[in-house]
Amino acid sequence: MKNIITQFSRLFVGLLFIISGLIKLNDPVGFSYKLAEYFSEPVFNIPFLVPLSLVLALFLVILEVVLGVMLLIGYKSKVTIWSLLILIVLFTFLTFYSAYFDVVKDCGCFGDALKLTPWQSFTKDIILLFFIIILYLNQKLVKPLFENKIQNLIAYITIILCMFMGVWVLNHLPLIDFRAYKIGSNIQKGMEIPEGAPKSVVEMLFIYNVNGVNKEFSEKDLMNIPEGATFVDRKDKVITEGYVPPIHDFTMMKDGSDYKDELLLEPKLLMMVSYDLTISEKEGMSKLEKLNQEAKAKGYKVIGMTNSTVEEIAKAQKKYGLTFDFYTCDAITLKTIERSNPSIVILEKGTVKQKVHYNDIKDLKL
Repeated sequence: MKNIITQFSRLFVGLLFIISGLIKLNDPVGFSYKLAEYFSEPVFNIPFLVPLSLVLALFLVILEVVLGVMLLIGYKSKVTIWSLLILIVLFTFLTFYSAYFDVVKDCGCFGDALKLTPWQSFTKDIILLFFIIILYLNQKLVKPLFENKIQNLIAYITIILCMFMGVWVLNHLPLIDFRAYKIGSNIQKGMEIPEGAPKSVVEMLFIYNVNGVNKEFSEKDLMNIPEGATFVDRKDKVITEGYVPPIHDFTMMKDGSDYKDELLLEPKLLMMVSYDLTISEKEGMSKLEKLNQEAKAKGYKVIGMTNSTVEEIAKAQKKYGLTFDFYTCDAITLKTIERSNPSIVILEKGTVKQKVHYNDIKDLKL
């Protein structure tokens, strides 16, 4: 019985780590954004790690896949199980912190393929921790499946293939796109809220300074605010989360107006997407004006999409000789649309027809 439970734990943990790791390895940039959230000031306040987010993301996802394979084949079982235990303790702490303090809404455990709430992620990690403890207590039952030479070969091949996949998707695009802006998606439909969909229940809280201390008051408590208290701020507290459409916070702002309703009706719209022009890749930016001229000659309306300031936009236009107009949108939304900075997206009346990394502009079919 003990052996059956151990082998089931071995199979369950190994496969889950491989699946989770491969999904994130398909989109390491997306996972790096999640790590950057954890490193940010509102969470752990370790900003010096933010620039290392992508490197750490690649290391962690490759480690997940490799450890999963090593567990399944029984390669160096003691080291493997210890490593899995350390990893799951770290992940469990992170997901508990996210859930309890309500800071990171989605841990990114399965990338964009499967969205889990913080408490669901924590529950998943507790279950994994349970099975890994079983493996830890029964390490002697985790036997190798093959002789040493084959075990070594499988481990090395796994590492090499994972590294190759990581380099490939960073220089092109995710092999499988799980995002709301994948090819074939219509942005207008993605923003629709179905009739009868549950609405969020929100409570308005008013913050007043009372004798030097900020205190929160609900609407019904406004009559009880002490005399002499001064108003500080107002915030909304979500009691129950309602339906959130797959696509939200999408705008095309210019000069204080949102032009998305008219631009998303364009039959041939080419968007140059760069969420932050100050850190965009020079190699990619230098290719945009040539593409702009080619696309305009074929009847496309060409625009830039960014979250940069007017001054940063003007600076980039001058530096790279860009003659198309830029519209602004939330940085997180732009990061969701595409992973390279810059990238190119072609829309037909709001439907995503093509998406390419700046390295693959030659593959665009205009």
